[in-house]
This record gives sequence, structure tokens and C-alpha cells, in this order.
Amino acid sequence: MNPRWVGGVVALSVFVADQAAKIAVLTSSGASVRNSTPVFPFLDLALRWNRGISFSLFVQNSTAGHMALLGLTAAAVALLVWWLSNCRTILAAAGLGAIIGGALGNAFDRLFHGAVVDFLDLHPFGQHLFVFNLADAAINIGVALLMIDLMFGRRGADGRTPSVSQRAEK
Repeated sequence: MNPRWVGGVVALSVFVADQAAKIAVLTSSGASVRNSTPVFPFLDLALRWNRGISFSLFVQNSTAGHMALLGLTAAAVALLVWWLSNCRTILAAAGLGAIIGGALGNAFDRLFHGAVVDFLDLHPFGQHLFVFNLADAAINIGVALLMIDLMFGRRGADGRTPSVSQRAEK
């Protein structure tokens, strides 16, 4: 199985799932910035508009700031796609795909809504940590997969990870 295809399928799946969840939240009758709907004792649905980047850092309300964040996202996605095109392991490809899909999901929001739609309010033990979305979760999972591949992936004598076909030959 070609790792690049795996990464592409993961990216598309994350993007579609993220946008479907956001549409469901935005079209639900109870979706408002002030309401919060409990799902589990540690998780609520709570609509928030994030005009910054992760954890609402660097909030941008101007058109120039908004375009700068979109440009930064486009550059990051381009670099990740290049990395994916050279990827040799399925685990790393899945991680890159998750990051790409999540970044594209949040960029789509920023482009069409002017802000990222966040709706999952995590609050274990009564401590409200942050409000996030599926794209954010996918990005974090993607980073974890890349770290696992880096730490535990099999490497050849030259330090490079063997391709899937090279692994099958052994």
C-alpha cells in the first residue's frame, strides 16, 4: 500500500468529518455562543468562534491579519504535502494526512466564516481547558503519530526508513 495514498485518504476523511460536524453544530437549534450542552461529565458542546490560531492565540480581527493567517496556513499545508509526497511509512503518512486534513478544515472555516468553528468544551474535574473541534483533535493525533513513527519506526543502515515494498522483501 502506497503511504501517499493513505495520507491523502486520511486528509480527505478528516476534512469531510470536520466540516460535517461543524455543519451539524451550526445548524442545530441550540447552537449559540452562550449555550452549552452537556455530552459527558467532562465534555460539553459549546459553540465558539476562534479568530486566532491554536488556543485563540494571536486573535486577528483585521482583514490583513485574517489574510496573514490564511497565508501561513497555505504555506504550512504546502510544506506538509511536500513531506507527504516523500513519505515512506504508512504511520507517518497517516499522521501527515491528519494534520493536512485538520489544517484544511480550519482554513476552510477561516475563509468562509471569518473564524474557526470550535465546539468541543473539554472540562475534566471541572477545569475548563479549551474549546476545540475535530480538525484540532486530528492535528494533535497527527503530531502524535509522527512522533511515534520517529521514535519507533524501523530505519535502514543509511538512517532512512525503508519503503513498504522493501519491508515486504525482508
